[in-house]
Amino acid sequence: MGASQVLSVLMVSAMVFSLASGCRSMTGRSAGRYIDDKGIAASVKTKLTGEQASNLTRIGVNVVNGTVYLNGTVDSAEQKTHAAEVASRVEGVKGVVNQIEVVQRKSTN
Repeated sequence: MGASQVLSVLMVSAMVFSLASGCRSMTGRSAGRYIDDKGIAASVKTKLTGEQASNLTRIGVNVVNGTVYLNGTVDSAEQKTHAAEVASRVEGVKGVVNQIEVVQRKSTN
């Protein structure tokens, strides 16, 4: 390997390292934590979508450092509570912040 190739490898390595550490400083999360949070969010969304007893598909899910943030709308307080319970049972969840709004739908009669 020539000197220019070694220098290129070192430059690329330095750039990757600086980007990875920069991501942490900007978001407060390491790349591994970010990936874990994305996995938790996917699991929560899958569980909510699988709940056919109630329409929980209008719920947004965001995860930061293992804490799940739920937002969106549901038809009843029971659905709001149920969504938080479903999210809290997902592996890796450290806490749930339930910001879901209960909105009574108007009938079109």
